[in-house]
Amino acid sequence: MNIEEKTGELLRSQGLTLSTAESCTGGGVAALVTSVPGSSEYFKGGIVAYANEVKESLLGVSPHTLEKHGAVSQETVVEMVQGVMKSMKTDCAIATSGIAGPGGGSLEKPVGTIWMAVACKGEITTLKEEGDLGRAQNVQRTIRDALGLLCKELEKAKDTKNSLPTSASQQTYLRETRHHPHEKSNRQDV
Repeated sequence: MNIEEKTGELLRSQGLTLSTAESCTGGGVAALVTSVPGSSEYFKGGIVAYANEVKESLLGVSPHTLEKHGAVSQETVVEMVQGVMKSMKTDCAIATSGIAGPGGGSLEKPVGTIWMAVACKGEITTLKEEGDLGRAQNVQRTIRDALGLLCKELEKAKDTKNSLPTSASQQTYLRETRHHPHEKSNRQDV
């Protein structure tokens, strides 16, 4: 079973819905999710928010967050995932924002720096990827890893018999960092 089918199976079996807010992946997550027959049972829709104005107006990302942390940041993807869940009224959501390349990078945020957030039933998990594999591979890696991260969270929810917190005040933020395949992997809680 591939990742998009596994995602659909987990969402369907738990009666959950999904939405997406995508920047650097340009709708690729939504496209892969909807490539599965019957995905309309669990997928409500997505917003491609490439420009900051769209992140602000359609997803409710704070201009202060964008100014202080930038579009490619943990803070921004958290606000994106919260905004799309609210606007689409879904149980789960995925958000992506990054520098796919080949240009646009800086010393602080080089090409291949990508943040993603997955929210499910009040819990938000974020993942930062680093390492430039080339634009197409950076985007494809992010799409697959975002769905993989959602599956991991859905499996946890299934294992705990859907007992995850549901109020925004009980949200848990987890930061995972994945480096270029040739570097050591580092994971830390925030």
